[in-house]
Amino acid sequence: MSMITNDWLDSLDGEFKKPYYKELYQFVKEEYQNKIIYPPVDDIFNAFHFTPLNEVKVLLLGQDPYHNVNQAHGLSFSVLPSQKDVPPSLQNIYKELHDDCGCYIPNNGYLKKWADQGVLLLNTVLTVQAHQANSHQGKGWEKFTDAVIQAVNAQDRPIVYFLWGRPAQSKKKMLTNPKHLILESPHPSPLSSYRGFFGSKPFSKANEFFRQHGIDPIDWQIENINQ
Repeated sequence: MSMITNDWLDSLDGEFKKPYYKELYQFVKEEYQNKIIYPPVDDIFNAFHFTPLNEVKVLLLGQDPYHNVNQAHGLSFSVLPSQKDVPPSLQNIYKELHDDCGCYIPNNGYLKKWADQGVLLLNTVLTVQAHQANSHQGKGWEKFTDAVIQAVNAQDRPIVYFLWGRPAQSKKKMLTNPKHLILESPHPSPLSSYRGFFGSKPFSKANEFFRQHGIDPIDWQIENINQ
């Protein structure tokens, strides 16, 4: 794994020394040696590499990585720029973004632009076996990402959480900072998006919150890539 070296290390260094993490590390190491696992091993911690803790403005919580080839690269909901097919949940995110903020729907699903602006694209589980969704749940990643959520909750400045769907909303009890804004809705999956994700306007609500606190809004537009 490409280790975390930026300011996240101050908050997470203790996790690496705990027994659960040593067991998780051994499990993940053996999985990568013996099976096809996503994302590529050096991309596991990309959410932290791209978005330092002191720059986090939005925490967008996903579940586990995409499990098909050439998709997952360490950012929740995002796929590599070479992936021509945008996953269905991200298509629905783009539809809501279009209706909410007028952004055009791009030809790719590469969300690094969001990460570079302070959107922490965090999955609760950071690895997955190829073609087997949720296959690494319950192995220890949840304890690690709970520590990540707690570190964000401790930040003494305005931060927005996007909690889409029940698994993400189960973390709400950890979010106790009165300076932070929690935005909840159903998941953007085709199975649930019509139950209230569409029309929830999370992107404009987040930017209005930032403006109220004198913080630059997020430029949510993902640009087209020449393909």
